[in-house]
Amino acid sequence: SGVEDSRLKATSASMWGQDHFTSGLEMERSEVSSRKVTIRESAERISLSKTEHSKRMNKDSLMHAPEFVIKPRSHTVWENQSVRLHCTLSGWPNPHVVWYKNNVTIDPIAHPGKYKIESSYSVHSLEIDRCDFDDTAQYHVSAMNAKGEQSAYASVVVKRFKGEMDTSAPSPRLGQVSEYGITFKTHIVDTFGVSFGREGETMSLGCTVIIHPNLERYQPGVEWYRDDVLLAPSKWHQMHWSGDRATLTLTHLNKEDEGLYTLRVTTKSGYETYSAYVFVRDADAEVEGAPGAPLDVRCLDANKDYVIVSWKQPAVDGGNSILGYFVDRCEVGTNHWIQCNDTPVKFARLPVTGLVEGRSYAFRVRAVNKSGMSRPSRTSEPVAAVDAADRARTSAPVTGQIIVTEEEPAEGVVPGKPLELEVTEATKNYVVLSWKPPGERGHEGIMYYVEKCVSGTDSWQRVNTEIPVKSPRFALFDLAEGKSYSFRVRCCNSAGVGEPSPPTEATTVGDKLDVPAAPERVVATRNTATSVVVSWEKSRHAKDLVGYYIETSVVGSDTWEPCNNKPVPGSRFVCHGLVTGETYVFKVRAVNAAGISMSSQESEPVLVKAAIGGGIPHGVLPEMGPGGNRGGLTQHGPRWTDTHDTVQPPADTTMLRGNALTDTPTPTAKAEASVAANAKANANSVESQYPATKSPNKGAKRGSVSWAPELESGSASPAPPFGISVLECVRDSMVLGWKQPAFVGGSDIIGYFVDYREVFDGLEGQWHEANIQSVSDRAYRVCDLKENKKYQFQVRAANMAGVGIPSLPSNTFLCEEWTIAVPGPPHDLQVTEVRSSSLVLLWKPPVYQGRDAVNGFYVDIKEAGASEEAWRGINKKATDSKFIKIENLQEGEKYVFRVRAQNNAGVGNASEVTEPTLAETKAGTKEIMVDVDDDGVISLNFECSAMSAESKFVWSKNYEEISDTERIAVETKGSKAKASFLAPGEEDIGVYSCSVTHTDGASASYDLTAEELKKLLETSHDHKFPIIPLKSELAVELQEKGRVRFWLQAEKISANGKVDYVFNDNSLSAGEKYKMNFDKNTGVIEMIMESLTPKDEGTFTFQLQDGKATNQSSLVLIGDVFKALQKESEFQMKEWVRKQGPHFVEYLGFEVTPECCVILKCKVRRRLKWRRVEARLSCKPVLCFRPESHVLVRSSCCHLFHQISKKDAGVYNIVLKDDRGKDTSTLNLTDQGFRDMMNEVFSVIANSSTALKITSTDEGIRLYTFVSYYNDLLQVTWHYKDSAISFSDRIKSGVVGEQLWLQIKEPTEKDTGKYAIEFNDGKGGLRRTVELSGQGQLPPDALEAVARVKGGLPDVVTIQEGKDLNLTCNISGDPVPEVTWLKNEREIVSDDHLLLKFESGKFASFIITKVNSDDSGKYSILVKNKFGTESGEFTVSVFNHPEELGGKK
Repeated sequence: SGVEDSRLKATSASMWGQDHFTSGLEMERSEVSSRKVTIRESAERISLSKTEHSKRMNKDSLMHAPEFVIKPRSHTVWENQSVRLHCTLSGWPNPHVVWYKNNVTIDPIAHPGKYKIESSYSVHSLEIDRCDFDDTAQYHVSAMNAKGEQSAYASVVVKRFKGEMDTSAPSPRLGQVSEYGITFKTHIVDTFGVSFGREGETMSLGCTVIIHPNLERYQPGVEWYRDDVLLAPSKWHQMHWSGDRATLTLTHLNKEDEGLYTLRVTTKSGYETYSAYVFVRDADAEVEGAPGAPLDVRCLDANKDYVIVSWKQPAVDGGNSILGYFVDRCEVGTNHWIQCNDTPVKFARLPVTGLVEGRSYAFRVRAVNKSGMSRPSRTSEPVAAVDAADRARTSAPVTGQIIVTEEEPAEGVVPGKPLELEVTEATKNYVVLSWKPPGERGHEGIMYYVEKCVSGTDSWQRVNTEIPVKSPRFALFDLAEGKSYSFRVRCCNSAGVGEPSPPTEATTVGDKLDVPAAPERVVATRNTATSVVVSWEKSRHAKDLVGYYIETSVVGSDTWEPCNNKPVPGSRFVCHGLVTGETYVFKVRAVNAAGISMSSQESEPVLVKAAIGGGIPHGVLPEMGPGGNRGGLTQHGPRWTDTHDTVQPPADTTMLRGNALTDTPTPTAKAEASVAANAKANANSVESQYPATKSPNKGAKRGSVSWAPELESGSASPAPPFGISVLECVRDSMVLGWKQPAFVGGSDIIGYFVDYREVFDGLEGQWHEANIQSVSDRAYRVCDLKENKKYQFQVRAANMAGVGIPSLPSNTFLCEEWTIAVPGPPHDLQVTEVRSSSLVLLWKPPVYQGRDAVNGFYVDIKEAGASEEAWRGINKKATDSKFIKIENLQEGEKYVFRVRAQNNAGVGNASEVTEPTLAETKAGTKEIMVDVDDDGVISLNFECSAMSAESKFVWSKNYEEISDTERIAVETKGSKAKASFLAPGEEDIGVYSCSVTHTDGASASYDLTAEELKKLLETSHDHKFPIIPLKSELAVELQEKGRVRFWLQAEKISANGKVDYVFNDNSLSAGEKYKMNFDKNTGVIEMIMESLTPKDEGTFTFQLQDGKATNQSSLVLIGDVFKALQKESEFQMKEWVRKQGPHFVEYLGFEVTPECCVILKCKVRRRLKWRRVEARLSCKPVLCFRPESHVLVRSSCCHLFHQISKKDAGVYNIVLKDDRGKDTSTLNLTDQGFRDMMNEVFSVIANSSTALKITSTDEGIRLYTFVSYYNDLLQVTWHYKDSAISFSDRIKSGVVGEQLWLQIKEPTEKDTGKYAIEFNDGKGGLRRTVELSGQGQLPPDALEAVARVKGGLPDVVTIQEGKDLNLTCNISGDPVPEVTWLKNEREIVSDDHLLLKFESGKFASFIITKVNSDDSGKYSILVKNKFGTESGEFTVSVFNHPEELGGKK
């Protein structure tokens, strides 16, 4: 029947496999058929459009970007099948095609036989041979020519044959072997050390990897990291695994390659790592003295037309300060580099504009100083000039599913407001805006207009007036430095322009990022024979810090060399490559995008010599333990091996079992002569994994007290131990545990002896010795037992007084191997540091681990007299420590405790319960105190007042006795003990405890955390190197006459304090240029300079010293900061000189009155002299000087600025002088100055305008408004429904006097709606609106009520000089119109020469008596009432008498 069952199983498995493969083949056939149909249909479409396609491919046609006629499609295939991706392209010039797998270029040469790439005319294909599971990826093809770049994506998913087959049916095996039941041990040997290279060189790093057991087809995971970042194969990094050796080749070194390299080899049993540092030095400069190349060039924000390029400054400046950087760009596919900026930029970031949408670019950066140009940096990763939103629309994850997101456009919808507008970056050269598209986008996409406004005004100015922006990013250049701006954005599409976004907060144009301050407190300590550990205090108040550069110099050489060429974060670095026996000093500089700080003060000299303990290993990452399996990148626990080898080593078979079971003397005959000698031995402990100890040979004895030293009176042997339990049991041995006796006698317990006896059917056998030599631990492995036999045990304790009586026999235990998955019970529980509300519980881990390693412990508590149901947990989450502090106890209550261990299989049995412990603080109990002495030594101090002569202090770390005397020095004086840290560091973090022997549990602990250690180290450093506290750092201010004052204030300084004044590392002394003052009472230190010159640009430092205490403060005055201060100093000096004579209190300015008159005024003290340059006046201005107000104004009788025009533009000067000197004030009323003045005039005119009204005329409807004054330069715009009106013969606009009107001829219903007139004053403008409804807006007789000029005025009047002119015209309108006469568009008034009359509300007369040539001109009459305005015009021409004409001839 068994054979038949096997045959049935095999048959069913075979049929299942055939069905499964048949369905798979049918799916594949359908996919192939569908693919053929798709190709045939595509070919037909191509043939139908052959003419159009040939036009595209014609060389004589216009060039166009690549376009996919047929895109590659995604495939799902079975393992070991082949797949072909193909596409059809158009484009001229012929595109260059590249295939990618997961964004990595596919190289058929590097993978012979795997990939096959073909290109035939316009059809391109990629064939993948014999696909395996690793070929599941996202593939894309990129086509590029001079007109642009296009990409298409497809995914390949490879399926492996799987099914619910019977386990008896063999499954296909093509990959790794099963690791179940195998424990791999990995060793990394033949490693690489700290390496040094130079830019441009090739470097290989390699290690030999030994994996045991060695399985032929097993492939471990091999990964390389640099500075904790996983490295991927690229043209810069090539990785190779030969089966036993891992190699990383850096093909072309650049400074970006500098860092800590880590090899990680991963198996199912865990992983191992090895690390070492690689240093990369600069290549030789092409020009002597040129700086090193910049590094780490990146593209931060790519959009359709610009990208922000960032980089890091080099450590080597060539001996001269770097003047700036040039950014170059290169279009991908070409070798033509174009310089992006004409002048070098100092900020390590630059927006690059002028990119062509759709093309890809690479960038590089070069540094320049006065000696020349550096080598170019490594090129950045290519970046495409496309909108970031467009990138997000298409994605293809490695699952093979292509996701395309596309929003349905809304027809005819004006886009809404842009969202989340913010200033993402602001420097003195540019401001970058960023926003999100609105929710309502309208159809066919949206574009944007950006507007700016100077803070404090309401005048919004459109920045990109010609071309709207397509992407939600924009960089603004050419902004005025120091001014504050607000920005807003509008969306637009074919449906119109949307509402503006809310404006941004005011942004001041200027560098927001300052050069960081110099680091402080540089300390160098020994490490290895060729390296030194350098630590420092980070720069204060530094923003966006990139890292630090460390420099070193041999003492006495004054030649500084960089230790690192790539900025390092943190405040600690190991400098390698030093010469053993040489003495070095170090200094540190901080780096951010604004620049590199000044160098710190030099460290104390350090001799390069190996430190005690070997120093810091270069191959250990801060995140990884040296063993590899503890902490780090990924954790893997070992698998269960189903053996006990990790706990118990193989038994020694050289000694026969049971040879002492019958011949060993009974415990009653045991001699006690060698107790003292046995106490010196420390054999067979649990902590040494309980090595199997055989039964003693025949005749062995335990010693006697006959030759023991004499003991003091009252000394006694200890009481018997108790609580014997089994901790582990295997086939032939058992591990026992017990509790310490309650009474230890007159001296400490020095060991224990264990006896055992067999129990058979309730009958007890003879006792046998398990150990001859005493054991110091309260656990012991009894060996050479018989499997499945029952045993009892007893234990004796021994001290200097002798061996105590045995304990009561234990329970009967069966010797059989434990096979449970959970761990055994913890043992040796101890209670210490008992207080009224807390205590500390210690325990040892289980001997029996269970199926997996123990990964945590749970602690239970209950009151001593409570029932078993009262047990409750202390910790909800398992702790991996072997101790715990239990808090929140009730004073005076007794408690008992137990501990349970857990592994992956679950929680094991509980330990033996502790003895009841009373929660109380005993009298005289003290805690551990932390102290830092004047020399900076950190120590822990403990005092005990209840000591005896035999008492000793025992110091522990994490409750394990301290044995490392190289890190902690212990000192005891009487009842006080001190533990001093010799070289405090991170290795010293932990819980420190101190217990006192031969006392009633005197003990205490102190938890030294990382935060507490940091504070103590700072205090220690302050004690070693005390600091003079400062009330204020070094600052600068300007005084009278432009003098420059540098000052700071110390909180407290003694009379012995002194100050060194330093400028650019050079000491300054008092003299003609520098005046120095030091007030020791107030702590104010100052240095005064009469003026600043270009040579004074640099760093000023005040170095303070008061005994042992020191401090310094620096002020960096370079670049624009220095220039601004120097300029202000020179200005203050000139101002002081100017004010010694006559001068202007307020300079010449202008004011526009409500009557639209322009007044020039200033405040002065002496007589004036006016002159005007760069402009001519038809008449000289009349000036009025008011001494009491010191205001100079133009006389109103001149009327020069009553109707200001372009001819009044010019530059006006006013000179104030007397015998002491003169002062000049200039007002520029040309170009922008004139426009600003006219905008003020226009604003007054706009505010004087009346409400927009409607009236009827003979031709239709007229909309009008009156202003108090009209100027020909005033710009007004008429709007209908918020759109500017296009004028025609039917709709006209004009001006009559002070009336501005819009005439609509023959109006219809379509003309109803909202009308507005907008006055442009250069700011926000002013609008007057009116609603034209067509009903009820005019009275029935409105046509008769409108003001009219009905006749009586000729077009031209020619009259001889000296004659009288009399003209009369008829006026109509209700109410009676107001009549105004104008000459040359200026209002005239009646006088003796020109008489103007308006009689009976109907007749207007114009009379000139004895006309002269000045009366010639263009005259007009303007009549208006509330229903309208009309004008009449005529021209007067005066000619001379004929005789006078003849006489003139």
